[in-house]
Amino acid sequence: MDGDSVRRKNLNLFLTPNMAASEAVLAGTWTQRVHRLQKEAHVFYLVFKHPRTPWYARLVAACAAGYVFSPIQLIPNFIPVIGSLDDILVLFVGSRVLQKTTPDDVLVECRELAEAAQMRRKEKTTGAASVVFPVVIVTLWILTAITVSALMATYIYR
Repeated sequence: MDGDSVRRKNLNLFLTPNMAASEAVLAGTWTQRVHRLQKEAHVFYLVFKHPRTPWYARLVAACAAGYVFSPIQLIPNFIPVIGSLDDILVLFVGSRVLQKTTPDDVLVECRELAEAAQMRRKEKTTGAASVVFPVVIVTLWILTAITVSALMATYIYR
């Protein structure tokens, strides 16, 4: 298989038939988009850690992640819309460059590993922890609210 056909196959993993690439970005609900973004982030992490990834591809991944997590940026994140747009642009350009500089077989292998890890996560979240964790959080929130209310009442009536 040549490089273009492998890249088309990788792109088709995220597309349904008769769907253009621009429509794939907009398709689905927000949760589906978030899951797709999480999977892509995991793929790029696996590509970064893969021993056959060239150094320049690792440099691209490290620079893109470093910019996103850096407190010093060209457009600060506290500016409502524009602050996040530059991060999205850096991630988009970084992902495209990383896809072009990474060998195709490494990219396919990392996508398969990310898919397997996603399936394992789905199986784990259906367990008891997915029921117990929200109950614990709600209980702690109620106890905190009662404690704060009691402290405020004591302070006011003093």
